[in-house]
Amino acid sequence: MNSRSALRWASFAAAARLVVAEDDGGPADTENWTLVMWLFIILAVSIGLLLFWRVYKYVNGYLRTIACLNNDTQRFFAAPNMTAATLKRYVFDAPISRKRHNREFMLSRAVNMGTLPTRLQAFFLIGYFAVNVAFCVIDLPWSGNEAEVGQLFRNRTGTLSVMNMIPLFIMAGRSNPLIKILDIPFDTFNMYHRWFGRIVVLEGIAHSLGYVIPKVQMAGWSYFNKAMKEQMILTGVIAGFAFLVILFQSPSPVRHAFYEVFLHLHIALVIISVAALWYHLLGSPQMPLLYAVVAAWAIDRFARLVILIVRNVGRGGTKAEVDVLPGEAVKVTLHMARPWKFAPGQHAYLYMPSIGLWMSHPFSLAWSNEETDLSTEKLPMSSDDLLRLRKTSMSFVIRRRTGFTEKLYNKASASPNGKYIASAFVEGPYGSQSLRSYGTVMLFAAGIGITHQVPHVRDLVAGHANGTVATRKLVLVWIIQSPEHLEWIRPWMTQILSMERRREILKILLFVTRPRSTKEIHSPSSSVQMFPGKPNVDALVQAEQEGQVGAMAVSVCGTGSLSDDVRRAARVRYERGNIDFVENAFTW
Repeated sequence: MNSRSALRWASFAAAARLVVAEDDGGPADTENWTLVMWLFIILAVSIGLLLFWRVYKYVNGYLRTIACLNNDTQRFFAAPNMTAATLKRYVFDAPISRKRHNREFMLSRAVNMGTLPTRLQAFFLIGYFAVNVAFCVIDLPWSGNEAEVGQLFRNRTGTLSVMNMIPLFIMAGRSNPLIKILDIPFDTFNMYHRWFGRIVVLEGIAHSLGYVIPKVQMAGWSYFNKAMKEQMILTGVIAGFAFLVILFQSPSPVRHAFYEVFLHLHIALVIISVAALWYHLLGSPQMPLLYAVVAAWAIDRFARLVILIVRNVGRGGTKAEVDVLPGEAVKVTLHMARPWKFAPGQHAYLYMPSIGLWMSHPFSLAWSNEETDLSTEKLPMSSDDLLRLRKTSMSFVIRRRTGFTEKLYNKASASPNGKYIASAFVEGPYGSQSLRSYGTVMLFAAGIGITHQVPHVRDLVAGHANGTVATRKLVLVWIIQSPEHLEWIRPWMTQILSMERRREILKILLFVTRPRSTKEIHSPSSSVQMFPGKPNVDALVQAEQEGQVGAMAVSVCGTGSLSDDVRRAARVRYERGNIDFVENAFTW
């Protein structure tokens, strides 16, 4: 061995002693944990600020509801709070620039590049990314020995990467408690999940480079022939490779083009990476962070399993009655073992083993019915017996797309009379939404987005008749391509139109964008009107805002372009009246 090689190996031995010293809790390790603490503080303060805003809106809405139950004018609540209006217009509800937020960037009909975050979301993500970059490099002796700097850098970036996996896994969960606490939808957390994942992977790459570069400079690439036999190195390589594959398979075009393949592969890669990290970090100070990561995943999966068992096991299980509807859609009516109390804004995940094995997909709950089960031979002897005979069914309307929904539609179409019954499992409910505190409510829907808005219509009309809501004006704007799409909700809308005092508050505006002839466009009454073409969203919102009663909610569930148009129409009027914009995007 020549003197140069001997010097390299001596340097390597010195670096190895440094690893042991620092992993045993040296000053550098203490500083790493201090930075981890500051990241937790940043996240906690962000949650605290959002919670304050959430409590403010909840208390304001509750007091408004109580005050407006017997107040038909509600003038006090129609006036805007200028501070809140400014925050909503320029921070909370603002797109990054101009009006584009939820409209997808399409390179072609088949290539979807995703959507843009809002201004507040972008500010948080850029700020959090910048803080992570700063924390990776701050207080490192960059002018010192290269092996020492590499060791300090890889310890720092590795620690931060594992720490960021904790919020990453929490935000991926369907049972994420922050969804309900902060009233932030799952698709928003899913967006944060993707960006936190990129931070985790980039810090993991930096961690690997901090190890590879000094070793190659000291001992050459031949060093890794021996190093790969060590458990810590081998498991680190496996975890790093899994991270890289996740990074390259997660962009929007891949997710949307091959969603089910993406999801299965994503879960498998996550399991591989966490298992490899477990062995990579055994005995290290960072192990408690990985315990928290595994705990977050396990708690979410356990909660989902409990929900599935409670809702579907026993009492004959859950059955799905599937009916073909015009316009390439199906209605799925669920008869559950143990249903829940239906409320507007809920969605649930549907499992149908005969269609997609263990795959589940989220759909908005469009309707619920209560029926008396007359199949039993035992006569009811008490009020409790009568209650036990009441059976609740819940319904989805599902538009044919690709994958699961296409298989479901094709099977129903091939069945006799376009109808069949199959075993199913339902996981939910997730989400809920109340618009009862608003004197004026505008509901925009495009296509199948009507399934999210119909429950609000029934809830508010019934509440008005019972005197339990503040709503005095309710406008439903539904944009459809063909009049045959009206069949999706015709039985339910018939029930709504026959409800007590419906004419006092409800107005329905239907816009048909592709009518086959003008004969298809006819308005049944003054409160249910049909028009050809697309609506002028700005003019519709302006007309209702000018005659606004109390606080006004403008809700939308539909295409990205419609959501952006409605958002803009509401935002520009925040200083003219007390208006809240409610977006239901479901972009995951």
